[in-house]
Amino acid sequence: MKHLLCILSLLAFAGTSLFAGTAKSGAPNIVFLLIDDLGYADCGFNGGKEILTPNIDKLAHDGTILDSLYVQPVCSPTRTALMTGRYATHTGVYTVVRPHATWGMPLGERTLANALKEAGYETAITGKWHLGEFERAYLPTSRGFDHQHGHYFGAIDYFTHTRDGSHDWYHDDKELKEEGYSTHLIAREACRLITTKDQGKPLFLYVPFNGIHAPHQVPDEYLKPYAQLKGERQKLAGMLAAVDEAIGQIIATLEKSGLRENTLVIFSTDNGGPKPCDNTPLRGFKGSIWEGGVRGCGFVNWPGKIASGMHNKEPMHTIDWYPTLVNLAGGSLEQKMPLDGKDVWPMLTQGAPSPHDTILCVHSPTSAAVRMGDWKLMMNGADQDSENADEDAPKKKVKGNGAAKGESVELYNLATDIGETTNLAAKEPERVAKMRAKLVEMLKGAVTPGQVNHEAGASSGLKKAKAKP
Repeated sequence: MKHLLCILSLLAFAGTSLFAGTAKSGAPNIVFLLIDDLGYADCGFNGGKEILTPNIDKLAHDGTILDSLYVQPVCSPTRTALMTGRYATHTGVYTVVRPHATWGMPLGERTLANALKEAGYETAITGKWHLGEFERAYLPTSRGFDHQHGHYFGAIDYFTHTRDGSHDWYHDDKELKEEGYSTHLIAREACRLITTKDQGKPLFLYVPFNGIHAPHQVPDEYLKPYAQLKGERQKLAGMLAAVDEAIGQIIATLEKSGLRENTLVIFSTDNGGPKPCDNTPLRGFKGSIWEGGVRGCGFVNWPGKIASGMHNKEPMHTIDWYPTLVNLAGGSLEQKMPLDGKDVWPMLTQGAPSPHDTILCVHSPTSAAVRMGDWKLMMNGADQDSENADEDAPKKKVKGNGAAKGESVELYNLATDIGETTNLAAKEPERVAKMRAKLVEMLKGAVTPGQVNHEAGASSGLKKAKAKP
């Protein structure tokens, strides 16, 4: 009998091993399009009138537009949130990873690419990484990606692929000399990856364009349709038109390869747009925790699975893509680092309410906001990163009800005041107290900015910030 039980146990183990790394039957290909520094209303589908984005607009209108998609105020924190499903308060990535900085997304973090690869996906990134490059352990092919193409830094020259004298262009994490406009090269590699994908595996293709981030550079032919615009806005328009063209090429390649019907396409900005982007009707720009800094322009599209011609107003955050996509892929969410993100698939496909009762918008542990229902409470919201601050931010803090000495508090009803023009903190003291208590709870144990654990991740051995608000 003991021998029989041993044999059955071995068979069970063998069965588990046999199917480990095999994607769920019918698991979709996933193409994640991340646009750098895109304004909330730069694209036509979200109210833009100046720039032609026909390919993006068609995808949006054939899918579901996300009216309340939250991101981080700046670049690397959003990319970390996407890759880990965790808030910056838990990863310690509050700001951008500068070129050659001796830190990056903590090595103890399991990434979305890791999880999907374990679920049986082929994984690829073409575009901007921006999550650390000073050691090989921080590079994309060490963080779950089978393929890599593009650059590690932010703000590279679009034609020379350099920043501050350093060449920054790689293929499979080996330096590559490749001539061409970066948006074109990123799209070309994305199309190549689609046509050469492993036919036995679904594909996770992450396409983080460096367009439309500064420096504003684009081939002259893209400027001609925008002669009515001037200066940097004209250049930005041409850059977005080039990104739109690139996305059209990617979708056409999916269709030609017979993959379109089983491909989920996600489109998002990484943070609110800086000037000269258009964030209408939101207040603020990149670097702020006003809606103009943290409410992203985005949509989802999957023929037959995602409703077309719809707007979804339920709040969600970039951290939610991790559990949503891993569950959709049939992968496992069992891991050391606890997730902040929640599965929003029922919200996207069945009309279910947001799984969040509270969403955290954080610039730092002492400058943060919470959204609860239609209400948003901000503590020290005017404390902006000097490099990315909203130029229109008030210089003097305005004290409202519930503010401690040296702090500012702002309360807005986003249902009636999406532009955050009327601070209701003094009129709603009970609501301020309730929301402030929730914010303090969410900030409890927050990692101090700059204290990133390179070995075990941000949840162990790091200095903690006091929940000051």
